[in-house]
Amino acid sequence: MTGNATTRFSNVSLLSVASALPSRVTTSVDIEERLGDALSRLRLKGGLLRRVAGVLERRNWDAAAGESADAATVQAGERALAEAGVQPQDVGLLINTSVTRKHLEPSVAVRLHHELGLPTSAVNFDVANACLGFVNGMSLAAGMIESGQIRHAIVVNGEDADDIQVNTIERLLGEHIDRDDFLSEFATLTLGSGSAAAVLGRSDEHPDGHPILGGVTRAATQFHDLCVGSADGMYTNAKSLLKGGLDLVVSAWKEAAPDWNWSQMDRYITHQVSAVHTNAIVKAAGLDASRVPTTFPRLGNVGPASIPITLAEEQATLARGDRVLLMGVGSGLNTAMMELAW
Repeated sequence: MTGNATTRFSNVSLLSVASALPSRVTTSVDIEERLGDALSRLRLKGGLLRRVAGVLERRNWDAAAGESADAATVQAGERALAEAGVQPQDVGLLINTSVTRKHLEPSVAVRLHHELGLPTSAVNFDVANACLGFVNGMSLAAGMIESGQIRHAIVVNGEDADDIQVNTIERLLGEHIDRDDFLSEFATLTLGSGSAAAVLGRSDEHPDGHPILGGVTRAATQFHDLCVGSADGMYTNAKSLLKGGLDLVVSAWKEAAPDWNWSQMDRYITHQVSAVHTNAIVKAAGLDASRVPTTFPRLGNVGPASIPITLAEEQATLARGDRVLLMGVGSGLNTAMMELAW
């Protein structure tokens, strides 16, 4: 259908998914205490992060303990490869999907390729598409496996929210900041850090894997300026972003209905943003809320890593044959939905 890209796969499976989380916990109470002067001056009630976003805490890397997003991503990748029973030398592709990065070049993928001990024949590159990157990476990897170009792929992500949160808090304490300025950067305070990795392979070589059936994507790029972020800060028109995102998801859902029956999935793994966002998606798509697990209260919004982290946590409760739908929306706006047969 026009504006609704549909992809189907017949011989690709998710073999494993793993995560690695920071040890340092930053509570919303702590952040709001640091912002106490600004909240008082702007006459904003305390508890915004907990009451409005539903984020109680998030994780941050403990640099003093040697933690970092790259190191944790390597750990997640090693764990995913081991759980999949795939040797590094058998990997033909690595896609890094992180939003945060220490430098513009080279790609983040090159260090991860080296640290994971992948062969020189393994293609490696970054894919950036805001919070939708991991699902896009899985789709790209699945296409290359389906075409016969590669046998195994690893898709990884590592996010570090430290710098952007520190910079945002310092800026929001400035005397020139008004209520509108504060609210435009509110979403930044919900961000968290974390890493994840997934290994994909051929279904006929891995009968115990979880087939990736395919999915849909849809774009509404007229909203490209509703959420714009950098290492210095992230500025969001929250109300318009929520409405635009919901309209996009609902339109994609409706157009996909003739080809995909997603109304009775066993689990909906959604991108983790906030209570407001999750409740709105559940209502708009008519989902069973009991089948929509949430990690944002404990981990915040971990960007592209949130879907694989949530899936990694849920996998122990999934049974063979369960139908799982990955659902994400990324700034820009773009949405993607991908079905797995567990």
